[in-house]
Amino acid sequence: MAGEPSVEVSNDQKANRANRTGSLWLSLVVLLLNGSWAIYYFQYNNLPMPLTTEQAGKRGFSEALSLVHVKNLTGFGPHPVGSDTLDLALQYVLSASEVIKKSAHWEVDVQVDLFAAKTGANRLVGGLFKGKTLVYSDLKHVVLRILPKYMPEAEENVILVSSHIDSVFSTGGAGDCSSCVGVMLELARGISQWAHGFRNGVIFLFNTGEEEGLNGAHSFITQHPWRNTIRFAIDLEAMGVGGKSSIFQTSQSWGVETYANVAKYPSGQIVSQDLFLSGAIKSATDFQIYKEIAGLPGLDFAFIDSSAVYHTKNDKLKLLKPGSLQHLGENMLAFLLHAARSPDLDKMAVGSDDGEEGNKPIYFDVLGMYMIVYSQHLASMLSNSVMLQALLLWTTSLVMGGYPGVISFVLSFFCIILMWLLSLGLAVLVAFIIPLISSSPVPYIANPWLVAGLFGAPAVLGAIGGQHIGFLFLQKHLRKVISKRMENISITHKENLVKWEAERWVFKSGLIQWLILLFIGNFYKVGSSYLALVWLVSPSFAYGLMEATLSPVRPPKQLKITTLFLGLTVPFLLSSGVVIKLVGTITGSLVRFDRNPGSTPEWLGNVILAAFIASIVCLMLVYLLSYVHISDVKGSIVLSVCALMGLTLIAIAAGFFPTFTEDVARTVNVVHVVETNGGSAQSQEPSSYVSLFSLTPGSLAKESERLKDEGFDCGRKNTLDFVSFTVKYGCLSFKDTDAGWSKLEIPSLDVESDSSVDSRITRVLVDTKHSKRWSLAINTELISDFSFEVDSKELVPTGEKSSVDGWHIIQFAGGKNSPTRFRLNLIWRKKGGTHENSFESSPLLLKLRTDVNRVTPKVARVLEKLPRWCSLFGKSTSPYTLAFLTSLPADF
Repeated sequence: MAGEPSVEVSNDQKANRANRTGSLWLSLVVLLLNGSWAIYYFQYNNLPMPLTTEQAGKRGFSEALSLVHVKNLTGFGPHPVGSDTLDLALQYVLSASEVIKKSAHWEVDVQVDLFAAKTGANRLVGGLFKGKTLVYSDLKHVVLRILPKYMPEAEENVILVSSHIDSVFSTGGAGDCSSCVGVMLELARGISQWAHGFRNGVIFLFNTGEEEGLNGAHSFITQHPWRNTIRFAIDLEAMGVGGKSSIFQTSQSWGVETYANVAKYPSGQIVSQDLFLSGAIKSATDFQIYKEIAGLPGLDFAFIDSSAVYHTKNDKLKLLKPGSLQHLGENMLAFLLHAARSPDLDKMAVGSDDGEEGNKPIYFDVLGMYMIVYSQHLASMLSNSVMLQALLLWTTSLVMGGYPGVISFVLSFFCIILMWLLSLGLAVLVAFIIPLISSSPVPYIANPWLVAGLFGAPAVLGAIGGQHIGFLFLQKHLRKVISKRMENISITHKENLVKWEAERWVFKSGLIQWLILLFIGNFYKVGSSYLALVWLVSPSFAYGLMEATLSPVRPPKQLKITTLFLGLTVPFLLSSGVVIKLVGTITGSLVRFDRNPGSTPEWLGNVILAAFIASIVCLMLVYLLSYVHISDVKGSIVLSVCALMGLTLIAIAAGFFPTFTEDVARTVNVVHVVETNGGSAQSQEPSSYVSLFSLTPGSLAKESERLKDEGFDCGRKNTLDFVSFTVKYGCLSFKDTDAGWSKLEIPSLDVESDSSVDSRITRVLVDTKHSKRWSLAINTELISDFSFEVDSKELVPTGEKSSVDGWHIIQFAGGKNSPTRFRLNLIWRKKGGTHENSFESSPLLLKLRTDVNRVTPKVARVLEKLPRWCSLFGKSTSPYTLAFLTSLPADF
């Protein structure tokens, strides 16, 4: 046996080591970048050709017709709940529905209902709504039901398609969600020509109140007489403008399997669902109502392009890419035609949600052309099988390799650890540097590609450096091992063998990290762990086919480039488009990152994005980087990456690229505040001032420069409590703030009775005056429970209430005929109860903010002087441009 290695060695010595030249590495980089971008473009930007009315025909879907509805709805301007413009938008949808009714197939029954919801209360337990009770009144919805005339059983088995007409006060809502309403109206027109062959009905719900806390969906699903006939719910949403509308939530396998089978352009990733349900994306949709309150299975779709313009003035029609509506419309039409004829629908019972039983569907599309769907049970079986085989192979390999093999395994894993540490460290270091050299801590918002140089380059540099340090330790160990095993070889060839063997161990170390991730994902039933499966199996197969040998005597050879291509083709095909999309979405969401302005450090958003990009680099480039360490162009690669990082930082520091533009705005809010304390508005003179704050990280220095003559003072010294959130950094002006409001609009909190028999109960009258939108916070560290009355009727009974930071918040939003006087019955905690002695001498019992959608003269001047790249931002918790604050102390 001693002679066999020497023969192989002598043969190997005749050949010089094949160098991986600079041209080869340049080709690899170009292929990686262009290939990944091509996959992303094909998967997310390859939209179908919009069809005209003539091309679609009576039974097809026409983007041209749908776009007419979107233009008309956005033409009304912002249409929040309670506004005149929302009445106009409702009337438009109602009129369009009546036209559909008149033009329907003669064997189809189309019913149109303008539904006025009664006052109601919505108390969800999860997500954004913990610690809240959402109250609504005077909401109106357009409900359109399509049934075959001669099949009465279809009336009892209905598919719901839902979206919302209302927008936030800051935008006309072209994307969110006039685009959805336009698609639904055109779908209803097409379905009305097909429904004579249906065995199930279809309801199109055009609701209002979604932007105020999903109130429209809640009022419909709890009050409308057709609610009990619904078997499946589809929600259409937008977290941006246009692009492909993709599945990002599902609760049952039948729906996503049907969609995957019939959709012409299937689009959806369980990665998005996992991120959304984890709470990483701070948002909610009507789907939560249909799932949590009604127990319905269903699908949730959303447009997510241009996420930076979400809820700002830039949610405009011009950003809606041609083909976006056609993509959603054709997919939905195919799904509805199939589902409405399916015999499976009437078998679905309320609560048939299999996502909570560890058997949720795993789904992902391949380039937007084909969708793969399988069960969590099958995913677990596949993962368990792969993990078992991997463990057996690794165990066998380590046993055959003996003690030197175990040490090599440990050192190769050490390479992984160092790679992660240095990659994360360098990327995060740049994240801390950016606020120091740039006028904005997020200078890449309008140009998201800058993150490649800002965070991608240092992440790659750190990954190479970390791997190489581990590579050197691994070489030192292998040099001893090979010297003992092969004594009769030249020093030059021995060094080559050491490098080749080290390179193989570094490549295999990438398999270790993906095996660990697969184990964790499988243990916690994470749907996205299919990616770990692919990234483990494909490179393992390629390595086993092209490189592995069962003989421990055979000397190592240099890894083949073919192994890299064969092992990474499928993983990159399934991952690169998704990753680019996620990076873009996260980057856009930083525009509204600071939910309590000034409460988070300026660098935090950068750190999160940097850590995410570094993680992607370590996960996806781990195999490729193992080829770098014995390359002659390693130094050139490092210099190129450093140059990219340096040039990007210089460009950011010099301000070569604008942080915001007219199309990608910074979110700001300008609120005229009238504040009283103590509950009785008539007993004191109110304080009036204008507050300027932003949810986008960074100071307001540039903005306040243009407002010098308006008397603004910026900083952290004036904390402002808006009840539903707190401004810890902002600007205040007390100059010229007396006009545009009246003392008659100041709300009051009046104690009507206060009795102590078995327990102390206080009855409080809440008078919001003219305001139909308000937030009231109840101190739950003093109050154990409460009931809430509207028009002498108990709307919220006593019972366990959740709280956040010691407060339970009641949010109200309603139409013009909503009540303005309410009563609270507060049940105090017993003396000596929880936290009673932890308060300051005079804590607040109640805090109230009422909103008025009116621009006062002072606010008008401020808005006029703000840069054009600023936009008001709307959400359910944010105040309108005029807000009144009052409170009731505990020692009233």
